[in-house]
Amino acid sequence: MVRRLRFNGTDSKNGGCPAVHEDLDTGEILVQGTPLTDPDDVAQLQHFGSGDVAVVVPRELLVNHGPKEIARVPKLIDLEEFGRLFQTFEHSAWHLETRRGYASDLEDASYAAFVETGSATWDLDSEWCANIHEQTSRGKYVGRVRLVDNPPTMGQLFLLDYAKCNAATGEDVRNVWRSDADRVHLPAEDFWIFDSRLVALLNFDDADTLLDVEVITEPAEVLRYCQVRDAAIHLSIPYDQFAAQVAAND
Repeated sequence: MVRRLRFNGTDSKNGGCPAVHEDLDTGEILVQGTPLTDPDDVAQLQHFGSGDVAVVVPRELLVNHGPKEIARVPKLIDLEEFGRLFQTFEHSAWHLETRRGYASDLEDASYAAFVETGSATWDLDSEWCANIHEQTSRGKYVGRVRLVDNPPTMGQLFLLDYAKCNAATGEDVRNVWRSDADRVHLPAEDFWIFDSRLVALLNFDDADTLLDVEVITEPAEVLRYCQVRDAAIHLSIPYDQFAAQVAAND
């Protein structure tokens, strides 16, 4: 079975090795670096098997990007506390949406309207829209990038149309094809970043229902998510341009 590897980070200044990856299923750490090949050096290694390979990496790589604990214990918050983050952030809130659909959308009247008519309805006076509009009116940045399959799912088509509402509140709404996201190894994680210092990782079940929210504040981890954000924004295009691409594919 192919491992599910996550890029944890690198201290490389030019894009090459060394780097640290993590196996998301086993928790094993994979260190990428320059092979140690000199026979005299290899001969000094203890407990070195015939099939083993040693690599040389800077100490800072493991300090900055290696695990800090044997078993990571997630810090979970309830939905009420998660909601407060959208009222208290200081300058930016950004979301990577990776699901093929969201169970919460199925319960929304705007989704039912979209399925029936092809156009979503929305209420700019709703609590969510009113708050986001207030935040962006203060000069704060709110944005999101949505991954879209080809062909798009019904849930993705709904969100592409609903993006008009997001944009009306002042959000920067963008999309990227999932195939392009996979090509540059964007993770399948669904998360918000607040002020580039706090990550809210959204955990879903197989029915696309939000189970809980994990808060991450460890600097190296937050940096990794910020790098994902930058890559996603670089790949993506504004929602209206993306909608034109989808329409042209029909």
